[in-house]
Amino acid sequence: MRSVGRMAELVSFAVPTESDKTLLVWELSSGPTAEALHHSLFTVFSQFGLLYSVRVFPNAAVARPGFYAIIKFYSARDAHRAQKACHEKHLFQNSPVKVRLGTKHKAVQHRALALNSSQCQELANYYFGFNGWSKRIIKLQDLSDLEERENEDAAVPLQKQSLKFFCALEVVLPLYGCRSPGVGMAEEPLEKLEDGPLSFLMKRKTTQKLAIQKAVSDAFQKLLIVVLESGKIAVEYRPCEEITDARTEEELQDLIQVSYFSWKQDGQGEEECLSDLSFEEDEFKPPELD
Repeated sequence: MRSVGRMAELVSFAVPTESDKTLLVWELSSGPTAEALHHSLFTVFSQFGLLYSVRVFPNAAVARPGFYAIIKFYSARDAHRAQKACHEKHLFQNSPVKVRLGTKHKAVQHRALALNSSQCQELANYYFGFNGWSKRIIKLQDLSDLEERENEDAAVPLQKQSLKFFCALEVVLPLYGCRSPGVGMAEEPLEKLEDGPLSFLMKRKTTQKLAIQKAVSDAFQKLLIVVLESGKIAVEYRPCEEITDARTEEELQDLIQVSYFSWKQDGQGEEECLSDLSFEEDEFKPPELD
């Protein structure tokens, strides 16, 4: 997040790591389980804005029994509102909780990490609405180049062969007159075919979907959500944003050329479940408890 004067906030499609988007909540009761506390915290704090994560931890052994939590928002403005509204309030327990904004200052600035596709879509749905954006696949190309093996035993391992797909698409925001291109490549090693053609087809479909997911994430990285003080939303397109997940960036350079907009082939793809990223939660610690 970056601010534009005092009138607007920029929310990017990146993992929030800034301290002003992070809340530390402590003096949580030891009665409920960590899972129950997670549910209660999510219910309360999601009222103030979209949450990236809620993590609950047991107090240190030297402290009295109980828990503390670290909550990350996408918006610093939402985090500030939540802190002011919830600090020293009872919320869902008999005793008040304490809430403060993160205070850690990093000496080294790390490059922003891209949200995965499902997280990008959740953020887009929150700010633009479910019908406020769409994706259009321009090209979905099979780059596997597998060797012909009709005359070989199907159980023989495929040496250094893999399924590889390249996807080019664009995310469209019609209300804002904005189109953002994205590309992605996915590769899945082929070790054996002994499970039969169905297993091969399932792996092929999975690889296609992963390429589409990476392209969706890449397209969203070029967009910034501008949240005005009035609550109205605008969009800024920045094709050179240095937000990266690019594990296949070098491979893609040979494919991303001026011919991009000449690709006419359409395709289809759906959502995914990519694993969440975990970060340095230990950088925030609750104060010493008496």
